[in-house]
Amino acid sequence: MIVSTLLRQPRHLTPALLGPTTILSRSMADISVEHGRGAWKTYGDITSYQPGKFQIKTYNKISPIGLAKFPSDQYEVKEGDAAQNAHAILLRSHKLQEEEVNLTVRAIARCGAGTNNVPVARMSELGIPVFNTPGANANAVKELVICGMLLGSRKIIDGINHMYSLGEQGLAKERVEKDKAMFGGRELKGKTLAVVGLGHIGAATARDAEQLGMHVVGYDPMLSIENALKLPRSIQLTGGMLEAVKNADYISLNIPYIKGEGGTHGVIGEEVCANLKKGAVVLNFARGELVDSEAMKKHLDQNDGRYVSDFPDDLLWNHPSTILLPHLGASTEEAEDAAASMAAETIRDFLETGTIRNSVNFPATSLPNRPENSIRFTVVTKNVPGMLAHISEKFAASNLNILQQINQSRGNVAYNVVDVDTKGHEVVDFKEVQEKITMLEGVLSSRVIYGVPGTGYAKNVEGDYFV
Repeated sequence: MIVSTLLRQPRHLTPALLGPTTILSRSMADISVEHGRGAWKTYGDITSYQPGKFQIKTYNKISPIGLAKFPSDQYEVKEGDAAQNAHAILLRSHKLQEEEVNLTVRAIARCGAGTNNVPVARMSELGIPVFNTPGANANAVKELVICGMLLGSRKIIDGINHMYSLGEQGLAKERVEKDKAMFGGRELKGKTLAVVGLGHIGAATARDAEQLGMHVVGYDPMLSIENALKLPRSIQLTGGMLEAVKNADYISLNIPYIKGEGGTHGVIGEEVCANLKKGAVVLNFARGELVDSEAMKKHLDQNDGRYVSDFPDDLLWNHPSTILLPHLGASTEEAEDAAASMAAETIRDFLETGTIRNSVNFPATSLPNRPENSIRFTVVTKNVPGMLAHISEKFAASNLNILQQINQSRGNVAYNVVDVDTKGHEVVDFKEVQEKITMLEGVLSSRVIYGVPGTGYAKNVEGDYFV
């Protein structure tokens, strides 16, 4: 056992059990000495730590309105490497590396819907939930999709460039009426829009398209009841993507990018493109990798089609029937504020109560507020048989009465929330049972939640007890 003199302060896990109940009010000076097994360097930089507060590490420029959701008396927010003892990470587009995730990190939240810049699978192995903000940028992206339909219909950009050229030559007033016939287009009203993917953005696009007088067709094999209730009543749902797109004048892609077999990489490929009607406009404001560029080029060349995308494309960037935007979908102040606010609130819920919502790798989990004279344990485990029984046995062996509990699983991860009665117990009882539970085979991490920010966290790090 390695005990650092730096740890002989009332800090982190053990002194943390100074909760709001009178039973936990005595001095914890002696208990605080054994703070962990393993070198201090694995934990972080003591100069970066402020006792009694959660530390949030940020990457990218996060909206101040979102960061204001963290109360200053409970949280400190630091950028990048300045946060050496981070309890959570908040980021936008930064490509997160595993070495940037300190052992102290309990959670990661991305201010946006996609999480391709976070190593989600590895975080699951480490017992760290990854959150996103579904729907926070839906209105911003939806408005750009509508804009994309207009750009793909009316040769607006060509007209702007032509007027700029005429202006340089001093011929604008002379030529404008003669030349406008070069930029004819078509109206949206009465046309058919196929929406592929009916989540927050897809449903919003479908509703607004109906208001524009369009006929809307939709396809989403994973359509939720929540999003189904948001769809326009006139929408025609189809059983397959080909059926949805074959008669559509416009196709809006609103599906996630999933790698691997059975994923969505290149899902708009030769088969789909071969079923597009002449002049069909494909709108990709989801992910660039969804579209097979070679197949799309064939549609543009042979069917007088249009492709409007919010992502770079090395093959189609200079095609005359392609319009590429620099990933502007969520680039509005309102969307950035909403995403940051949602991410902050999600992190707060998790750190303060153990609640999980909007996670891409952990199961949605919620318990009512913990009863009076109780503390809350959360335990992250591998999703293997018998784990809940082993955890319950440790509580029973310590004569701890469970007041309420919930166990949920998702993929290879299981998450347990347990409220236990504090009456008749000393702080050391909870400290000891946490170590016993954390060191069970299959347990990834544990927390004791009792009202003191930044404390109560423990991990099994290759057989070492880290707190």
